[in-house]
Amino acid sequence: VQTFVEMLNKGVTPVVCRKGSVGACGDLAPMSQIALLLMGEGEAFYKGERLPGRVAMERAGIPIPGLKARDGLASINGSNFITAISALQIYDIDRWLKQAEIACAMSLEALYANLKPYDVRLHEARGFPGAVRAARAIMKCIEGSELLTGKLKTRVQDAYSMRSSPQVLGAAHDALRWAKEQVEIELNGVGDNPVFFPEYELTLTGANFQGTPVSLPMDMVGAAVTMVCVMSERRLNRLLNPALSAGLPPFLTKHPGMMSGMMLSQYTADMQIVEQRILSMPASIQSIPAAADQEDFVSMGLNTALKNETILDNAYGVLGIEFMAAAQALDLRDFKPGKGVAKAKEVIRRHVPFLEEDRPLYIDHNKMKQLVKSCEILEEVEKVVGKLE
Repeated sequence: VQTFVEMLNKGVTPVVCRKGSVGACGDLAPMSQIALLLMGEGEAFYKGERLPGRVAMERAGIPIPGLKARDGLASINGSNFITAISALQIYDIDRWLKQAEIACAMSLEALYANLKPYDVRLHEARGFPGAVRAARAIMKCIEGSELLTGKLKTRVQDAYSMRSSPQVLGAAHDALRWAKEQVEIELNGVGDNPVFFPEYELTLTGANFQGTPVSLPMDMVGAAVTMVCVMSERRLNRLLNPALSAGLPPFLTKHPGMMSGMMLSQYTADMQIVEQRILSMPASIQSIPAAADQEDFVSMGLNTALKNETILDNAYGVLGIEFMAAAQALDLRDFKPGKGVAKAKEVIRRHVPFLEEDRPLYIDHNKMKQLVKSCEILEEVEKVVGKLE
């Protein structure tokens, strides 16, 4: 363990194949590639260079310990790999969801939303904690808006993609919370086999390496991110469609008929969402028997981790497009938005200018994707409205 800690602190990163684990008997293949360095074998990156494992360890000044009794199995058994990736993804997805609340607030303001559905008391009456926190976050961003004064005309009831945003975002938060609880248990638990209980003079064999307790909730998290993106795209559609946008020009251009505005931005969002939908099929139900049918049910947890990586990458792009469209729409309106919404638009304008005339939008899309990934919008908005939690 001390050698692994030293490798982490000194920047020795083992070379590990992305594919090769079925998530039970743990992540044997990828963990074995990490453990090879304990014997001076395998490969590792050190200071940006890919090197033989022994060379990397020597350059970093880390002694090669070799393997003693029990070290080999302890180093490779368990769902360590999928759990580590899942822990990192949970952190990133939590921050992405908070930005989804900011983007939602921007679109709601741009669409002159009726704000009654976001009253926290409505959600407290039902009782789902995720919906309560989502409604609170949205209203924090809208605080100070002229939309709250009643001077602007709103509908009695808006479309579901608007007024059920707290319920949908909240469900995603609740799914993420369960996944976080499961991953924290796994990070602190014993996933080995066999397990020794010296106080009882007992050895028990079992299947604590089975990755399903992590892969199942993480499958749900991937689907939740996709679901939030589907709703984001529906709000984007309302911003672009003059029949639904409460007076905004078609495709958010000042020159409809002559220019396309943000019409094709929707195409980009839609393609990413279709890929997300394909990847939202749970990997945890895809077990294939192996090892002469001894390992006849496995979690496929690394598949979950890898597909969630792509789902989240697309989610940055989809949300970036909603942010961009909402900022464009707000610039076409003539009212004072909430202080959180105003700050978000200010940050967006540092990176992407108002679309005065048609230009190639892929540059803007990529800038917005990186902006969402950086969490600059979240950090700047929270300085103004407080933590979104």
